[in-house]
Amino acid sequence: MIEKLVQVERRYEEISHQLQNPSVASDQKKYRSLMKEYGDLQSIVGTFRLLRKTQTEISENHQLLKDADPEIREMAKEELKTLNEQGQNFEQELKVLLLPKDPNDDKNVILEIRAGAGGDEASLFAEELYRAYTHYAASQGWQLEGLSVSEGNVGGYKEVIARVAGDKVYSKLKYESGVHRVQRVPDTETQGRVHTSTITVAVIPEQDTEEVKINMTEVRIDVTRSQGSGGQSVNRTESAVRVLHIPTGIIVFCQEGKSQLANRERAFQILYSKLIQLEEDKREKEASDARLSQIGTGDRSERIRTYNFPQSRVTDHRIGLTSHAISEIMNGKMEVLIDPLVVHYKTEALKQSLDK
Repeated sequence: MIEKLVQVERRYEEISHQLQNPSVASDQKKYRSLMKEYGDLQSIVGTFRLLRKTQTEISENHQLLKDADPEIREMAKEELKTLNEQGQNFEQELKVLLLPKDPNDDKNVILEIRAGAGGDEASLFAEELYRAYTHYAASQGWQLEGLSVSEGNVGGYKEVIARVAGDKVYSKLKYESGVHRVQRVPDTETQGRVHTSTITVAVIPEQDTEEVKINMTEVRIDVTRSQGSGGQSVNRTESAVRVLHIPTGIIVFCQEGKSQLANRERAFQILYSKLIQLEEDKREKEASDARLSQIGTGDRSERIRTYNFPQSRVTDHRIGLTSHAISEIMNGKMEVLIDPLVVHYKTEALKQSLDK
């Protein structure tokens, strides 16, 4: 590991010198690429230097254990306990930092939430969960932009699609993909019975349009007037855009933009991202290492997480995590669930790398 860290540090210093070169600064594409790599290596190099400093101090204190003064020997002994613990922590942190990165971790995402089993109650919860993600995104300093909304019969959302942009969005939200189950007494329930409903969440990393080539003869584009609540037209121009990719059957509808051009660009951005995700899923399946589909069928028996309102409880079934802070979570404090998931999967990846 030390040999690899030395190479990383050497590369970090090399990039630092390149960034000071005027010819590099004038090439914006190269400059941005180097700045990104520099930022990715910064935490590794910083932690490595702290480890090296700690190891030097450990060595110095071992020398002090031979000192003639018993007080100095005792002080060195106590300090060694702290330094050894620090060194172990730095080593563990570096093992995690050196794990192969998910190439999508730094990307923005397309967030899709759809009502599953449970009818109107599922639509109402879809809106509530979307609101929770909106508040969470704001707390992270991210920008959330609604792209498309299909309202439910009694309110809520049958489907809502948004773009979330910011620092390392996918690295945190990627574990939200799957079926979310809600258990509570609906407002329409007269006998106080608890109903179970589901919604599906998909988190798709946003892709650069250059990464996908689309044959435009295989795409059908329709334009309509944007619709508001109850089917009311919110403008008199045909600004809403519906894009159908005929070979895959993928349909994207965008109406939240103020112009047809804006909605068209957003629709194609979503389509590009979905097509790349589709190709990645195919590759995983062909390699016999496929995961379950991101959103499943929406059936009640499938779930990654359960929100039980009568018991004020949220349970993530993948890691056996239970929190009774359901009110705070639904108000956007989703780090209670998301941060432990990130730690868990990093730890699992570390275990697998050490077993190889």
